[in-house]
Amino acid sequence: MIAASPSLAEPSPAEPSPAEPSWARPATAALLASTALLYIWGLGASGWANSFYSAAVQAGSVSWKAFLFGSSDAANSITVDKSPLSLWPMMLSVRVFGLSSWSILIPQALEGVAAVAVLTATIRRWFGVAAGLIAGAAMALTPVAVLMFRFNNPDAALVLLLVGAMYAVTRAIEDGRLRWSIATGVLLGLAFLAKELQAFVVIPAIVGAFLVAAPLAPVRRLLHVAAMGAATLVSGGWWVAIVELWPASSRPYIGGSQDNTFLDVLFGYNGLGRLTGDETGSVGGGPTGSAGRWGATGVGRMFNAQFGGQASWLLPAAMLVTVAGMIATLRRPRTDRHRAALMLWGGWLVLTAGVFSLSKGIIHEYYAVALAPALGALVGIGATWAWRRRTEPAALVLGAIGVAGTAVWAFVLLGRTPDWLPWLRWAVLSTGAAASAAVLGVGWWARRGGVPRTVIAVPATLAALAVFAGPFAFSLSTAAQPHTGSIVTAGPQTGGGFPGGGFPGGGGGPGGSQGRGQTGGFPNGGPPGGFPNGGPPGGFPGGGGPGGSQGRGQTGGGSNGAGSNGGGVPGGGSQQGAPSNTGGGAGGLLNASTPSAELTALLLDDADKYTWVAATVGANEASGYQLATERPVMPLGGFNGSDPSPTLAGFRQLVAAGKIHYFIGGGFGGPGGFGGPGGGSSSTTSAISSWVQEHFEATTVGNVTLYDLTQPAGGDS
Repeated sequence: MIAASPSLAEPSPAEPSPAEPSWARPATAALLASTALLYIWGLGASGWANSFYSAAVQAGSVSWKAFLFGSSDAANSITVDKSPLSLWPMMLSVRVFGLSSWSILIPQALEGVAAVAVLTATIRRWFGVAAGLIAGAAMALTPVAVLMFRFNNPDAALVLLLVGAMYAVTRAIEDGRLRWSIATGVLLGLAFLAKELQAFVVIPAIVGAFLVAAPLAPVRRLLHVAAMGAATLVSGGWWVAIVELWPASSRPYIGGSQDNTFLDVLFGYNGLGRLTGDETGSVGGGPTGSAGRWGATGVGRMFNAQFGGQASWLLPAAMLVTVAGMIATLRRPRTDRHRAALMLWGGWLVLTAGVFSLSKGIIHEYYAVALAPALGALVGIGATWAWRRRTEPAALVLGAIGVAGTAVWAFVLLGRTPDWLPWLRWAVLSTGAAASAAVLGVGWWARRGGVPRTVIAVPATLAALAVFAGPFAFSLSTAAQPHTGSIVTAGPQTGGGFPGGGFPGGGGGPGGSQGRGQTGGFPNGGPPGGFPNGGPPGGFPGGGGPGGSQGRGQTGGGSNGAGSNGGGVPGGGSQQGAPSNTGGGAGGLLNASTPSAELTALLLDDADKYTWVAATVGANEASGYQLATERPVMPLGGFNGSDPSPTLAGFRQLVAAGKIHYFIGGGFGGPGGFGGPGGGSSSTTSAISSWVQEHFEATTVGNVTLYDLTQPAGGDS
């Protein structure tokens, strides 16, 4: 094995690597096969998953222009509110295999397996096979990783590319070759195209570790960093340059912006606004106080009721490894690999957790997947360090503390779902106590003479059970449940509303009075002060909240509610938020519409005559209709319904030219829904909704309000 330094009684970086143990390859293959099974089994149960992105995938699978820009519809009216790299594998998959839940979701599952493989290989290079396997297993079993590698948000691609960048910089630090520094920059640039500025949070850790530990003269180290930066700029900037230089009149509107530029999205709604809470065009960030619309900020956020169960199971142990390791390596040579690895992975963990903890703007629990690789790496490094030095008192004590602390924290996390496997928390706690005692006892024995191998295996086995039992159970629960909508969380779902509480906190909100997750609906009882400006004018369609007992999106559904006959989720399953009757249902800000077979057939009638078979306010509302018909549906106002696109004048011109067949109301932002300022839609989309109501007659198909834009009321135009 290649280890951190000669002081650990292992080969120095200059020495050749000994032969791998015979079990290395079978064990690695078993890890990756198990990860693939966990991420792929039953994948299609989630249907369209996040229909906002699924609709864009459908669009990009039939239009190369939509592919390039990440358009919400194949007619290229508006883009999604992210750069599109994460969508490209899905679009290519759908082009090859056709539109289905599996063809959309399988790229993310494969990205997850690849990320585990790359992390395992990265840690293995410096710390041995066992460390790599522990790191890979820890990442694979992080509950939020199981969630996001079975879902179609951008986070899967982001994590894979960042782990790839860590592998490349590890090689660069190892041998000082320029090609690995350039590769690091290329992967960081591609990660930027997956989820924009979040990809750059880890850059200080990468640059700092390279400048400290690379085996090069100071000037050459600086030149390598400059090359890394240039590669990042080129690999991430080419798409931005195309978007900014392309004439706005012949490309889609840039979703999430207020001025039709990607730079507005990058530095506002999707960038610095996430930190400050100043997010023009968003559904609203947090006020300047400690508790905002997206929950309380502060150093404890990653441990709280919303984020804790997602990824924090190994966080205390990872922090212990980072702090103790940095102290222990203070006097090591500059190029010491152990310290360099701690700078890389500990820096990733501290920087990412810090940004998430202090962000006042939009933040969701599933963002915590970005912590999973760093947690796995640090636990793998720390576990093998403690094991190899098990005869030293400091290593024994730190190992015992790490195991005991992890078990106690798992006990706390499991206690937050007291009705779910109530015996597990006590089993974990008792096993953790036994493991800690065994670590100390066997270590004391080893200091006084040889210990049989069978005895040595006891503390390691107990420690593994104590550390991984909780996240393993949460991960299995996550994989066993379908996840749909724009806000999803990992772990057991014990109520009836948004999984994991949806918005940070508890209390009522869309999806039922108690929420569908561990803690219930909106954070802290809902957004402070309720919905913006008091919420939907006139309430939610149908009374109550979406998913409530009176809403149109009641949970549960029937086997035919949103299935293939209803134009909803492929395979006949019911999508969260879908009604159980065959009349279809309106969508909303967070969930897709679920058109009935009757409405789908109506939209497809004479569809070839129109550029858009329909228009409606909000991209999630539009997504369900588009996925059911596989024809363009114009999402007025983009994701939040708050983008000023199209203008009323532009919409009227399209209607006059006969390019849009229907306007669909009754849901988020539409006539009869909760459009209007403060309800989530912009003044532009509210004006369009009002104009439609004034000039066209409403009809009802099932429980959806429809306006035929080719038939003005009383001959109006």
